[in-house]
Amino acid sequence: MLLDLKTHIEAFVRHLEKERQLSPHTVDAYRRDLRLLTNFCERTSLGIESLDSYTVRQFAAECHRRGSSPRSIARRLSAIRSFLAFMVRGGIIKSNPASGVQAPKPSRRLPATLDADQVASLLALAGEDDLTVRDRAMLELFYSSGLRLAELVGVDLSDLDFPDRTVRVTGKGNKVRIVPVGRYALEALETWIVVRVTIAKPQEVALFVSRRGTRLAPRTVQSRLKRWAQQQGAPVGVHPHMLRHSFASHMLESSGNLRAVQELLGHASLSTTQVYTHLDFQHLAQIYDKAHPRAQRRDDKGAAEDRQD
Repeated sequence: MLLDLKTHIEAFVRHLEKERQLSPHTVDAYRRDLRLLTNFCERTSLGIESLDSYTVRQFAAECHRRGSSPRSIARRLSAIRSFLAFMVRGGIIKSNPASGVQAPKPSRRLPATLDADQVASLLALAGEDDLTVRDRAMLELFYSSGLRLAELVGVDLSDLDFPDRTVRVTGKGNKVRIVPVGRYALEALETWIVVRVTIAKPQEVALFVSRRGTRLAPRTVQSRLKRWAQQQGAPVGVHPHMLRHSFASHMLESSGNLRAVQELLGHASLSTTQVYTHLDFQHLAQIYDKAHPRAQRRDDKGAAEDRQD
């Protein structure tokens, strides 16, 4: 029974890779979560045909007892729900026992961001060696266009349109979008393109390449950003997605156009983008305090009345 479960999970993983064309990172996350289900079934001697809503709840409860966060449990249940739906479509089981199982509601954490001055300091990379030129272009594009890590490393040279000042990126679900590229990023990219010719292998199409001339790996981007963040005195814990969060927060603060920010980020749902509306609450509160007549402090109000007299 357990062997059958492992076989079905591998078939599902191949489906995610080949047919749904999810990113390797996402596929690995599914594989890890479903491996936990396999371990649970092994301990409880359950086969796939024995899974019901009660046992799925047992699995979730065990995850909770072992210290998993509500967010992690929700992700695992989502993976199980998708896997069992795949089994239903394949005629292996008749119904999806995880469809009605709800995870505990996670508290919504606001994404960490850098302010505009911190971003400017981070991007002010000193040096003109090949890797610094590459990293400067890479980080400028990250922040300029609000890209995900997988989107950045997936950009090909042909995706850049200098005259149009745009870049074509492939996001989640293999969805393609075209996003603007700012002036500083364009200048850094133009410099990098000249250097890239001397590094990239002849047949390599990737925009960003390693010193070996091949497409840059996500881990390399993470380690390079960490190195630069430490060198530039940026806050502890800077990671690639923080630049995307900062881009979204700054764009929303400046424009107030939630729908436009959604399009730029490539979010399928507006609710995903709405988290950024909470980031600038303190800034908005200060504007309110200064602008709204009912929000003025007594001394401010008195001063305003004196001016009217």
